[in-house]
Amino acid sequence: MIIPLGEEGVPRTVPRRPKCRRVAFLPNLTFFKPAGIPLKELEEEHLRIEELEAIRLKDLERLEQEACAEQMGVSRPTFQRIITIARHKLARALVEGKAIRIEGGHYKYTNHVRCRHCGYSPMLKGEEDKDIYQRKHHGTKQSKCPRCGKYLRDENT
Repeated sequence: MIIPLGEEGVPRTVPRRPKCRRVAFLPNLTFFKPAGIPLKELEEEHLRIEELEAIRLKDLERLEQEACAEQMGVSRPTFQRIITIARHKLARALVEGKAIRIEGGHYKYTNHVRCRHCGYSPMLKGEEDKDIYQRKHHGTKQSKCPRCGKYLRDENT
């Protein structure tokens, strides 16, 4: 293992890479702004995908923190930190009249699309591919299976 050296040869600490959090929802709308204020006059608050997932699980689905943490593949204290940060960002955006942009983060999309007729499920390699596929083909009636041509469905429904 190579340890990077800082000033005067003292070893620098390298932060641990964050683990990917599991998310089962990717938003179709990723930008919100106060009405009547031009975008160029607004500051933005950035909400990461895993922060939105924490809010969805806890506040919308009304799951207990332990169940939320389990679904996201994190510890309860980590889930608590994620949701606290997310709620703070949302509160600041609402109170201070900022726009909200939802993007980025360290996550793994786990809500797969599968054809109900032939069972085909696209094997997507990277998070970017999954994100693009989810936005274009999110299991709605408009999404057709590339193999059999019939409508796709969400694996979790």
